[in-house]
Amino acid sequence: MSFLEATAQERADKAHGESHYVTRIGWLRAAVLGANDGLLSTSSLMVGVAAAAAGSSQIILTGVAGIVAGAMSMAAGEYVSVSSQADSEKADIERERLELEANPEHEMRELAAIYMKRGLPKALAVEVVTALSEHDALEAHTRDELGITDTSTANPLQAAIASAACFLAGGLPPVLTALLVPASAVLWAIAIVAVLTLGLLGAAGARTGGAPILPGVVRVMVWGSIAMAVTAGVGHVFHTAVG
Repeated sequence: MSFLEATAQERADKAHGESHYVTRIGWLRAAVLGANDGLLSTSSLMVGVAAAAAGSSQIILTGVAGIVAGAMSMAAGEYVSVSSQADSEKADIERERLELEANPEHEMRELAAIYMKRGLPKALAVEVVTALSEHDALEAHTRDELGITDTSTANPLQAAIASAACFLAGGLPPVLTALLVPASAVLWAIAIVAVLTLGLLGAAGARTGGAPILPGVVRVMVWGSIAMAVTAGVGHVFHTAVG
């Protein structure tokens, strides 16, 4: 093969390279959840307060308090939740390590049975298990028996930071809207900005994750609108009852 042919083949291989999105699942879930929650909860709070005929300063204060409290709550909740997952994963890996030390032959047969269920002939399954065990037996069992991989391993700090930061970012649009729009129009302005931003977040999340864009956009916009409508109704009723 000539140099030009080799170069062309290398370019073709790169162009044919597959792009997968599973490695993004960990941070993408936390980021999308944080941004959507920050936008929707802050907007709903502010719309509810605005529907109760509150002044601009009260609406803005509600938004700021909602952002700060929500971001801290998201960070703490995500950290605790993902830490529990990480602890469970570590415990499972440690149990597997002890089992490999106590009875390696049984564990090898167990792994071979897994490969045979996936379609490998017995002889080939045993050969694969032998080769993998010589390289890193624990890694092979962790991946194929427990289903724990580098891409799925829980990272509590990463999830907590992503959730808090995205919650803060998601909560900014309604607060900025309240700062810029007159009090007489703030309710509808926040609602419109929130729905449009939810649509953008839905599209961004779907595109980043490689999923269809339209279902993601419609889903967040519809449910976001329902949430704000319910909150606005509660605020209006409360104002009417108190007034």
